[in-house]
Amino acid sequence: MKKPIIGITQGDPNGVGMEVILKAFTTPLLFDYCVPVLYANPKTFAFHKKALNLEQPMYQMIKDISEAKPNQLNLIASNQEAVEIQLGKPSPLAGAEALKAIDRLLMDANHKHLDAMVTAPIDKSSIETVANFTGHTGYIQKATGANDVLMVLFNDDIRVGLITEHMPISQIAAAITKEKIISKLRIAHQTLKRDFGINKPKIAVLGLNPHSGDNGKLGKEELDIIQPAIEAAKQEQIFCLGPYSADGFFGMKQYQQFDLVMAMYHDQGLIPFKSMAFDDGVNYTAGLSVPRTSPDHGTAYDITGKGIASPLSFVNAMFEAINIYHQRNNEDELRANPLPYAEFKRERFRLEQA
Repeated sequence: MKKPIIGITQGDPNGVGMEVILKAFTTPLLFDYCVPVLYANPKTFAFHKKALNLEQPMYQMIKDISEAKPNQLNLIASNQEAVEIQLGKPSPLAGAEALKAIDRLLMDANHKHLDAMVTAPIDKSSIETVANFTGHTGYIQKATGANDVLMVLFNDDIRVGLITEHMPISQIAAAITKEKIISKLRIAHQTLKRDFGINKPKIAVLGLNPHSGDNGKLGKEELDIIQPAIEAAKQEQIFCLGPYSADGFFGMKQYQQFDLVMAMYHDQGLIPFKSMAFDDGVNYTAGLSVPRTSPDHGTAYDITGKGIASPLSFVNAMFEAINIYHQRNNEDELRANPLPYAEFKRERFRLEQA
């Protein structure tokens, strides 16, 4: 079985990104399943390795993705100039470094040289000082030309998708439209089938307002937008139910009956998710031609440089990227040469005597 080439970004050099990457590759386990290519500043790599007092991992510098080899950590320099690293502190210089790694990775992804992408945590506010950037999801969508994408957070117990992502609460209601909900439901339905191997996905849709609007008394978005979107999606053979009141839905653990929960906004979905899966959760961008995963935590400035950051979420992100790559290939292979459709007809048989 082919080992997929997985592109990895260094993340914010002042955060825990490089620490969890280094810890993940101190053992050879990941090399058995993929060919890792790290997009980073070699000086950042060396700084964090020294700070952690690690002997492993070593890397092999390559100039082009075609030089990547199995059983080693390949490194493509996103920048080789000296950079000031201030552990635990946001800075425009750190933001610029993180963005250089992302852009270099996307260059190879757009040329179809990568089988999947794993991005280490960044600080959006630091990158915003040097570029128009609201998060990995929107930036990668624009850079790859995807029509629409869906942010999905998941672990073994739950998957949560978001209708809206990083925006102020005051703007959320206006941003939720029937068309947007239908588009996100289409992506969720397709990714559950193709990327997660679920033949008949079941999706729960949450309401926007408390008590899901209480029949219009606490807001009419459920009646005017969300419910019509659900009904329209059902017409496209997408199995989805709702809108559910978020507090009761999670309180009664109804998410266990569904393959994905569609939340209307960031905190509505991520607060319950991270309460259950803070250490092992994975962030997935559905709807891209090249799968992209990420740890579900941020830069964790408060523990940067202390050597206590857990690599579990990053390791899970790596393995999920590998799993999705193989699952997607298997699904595409199965559907590549379907049997021709023939309308069912009842045949009559009779015995004729000579």
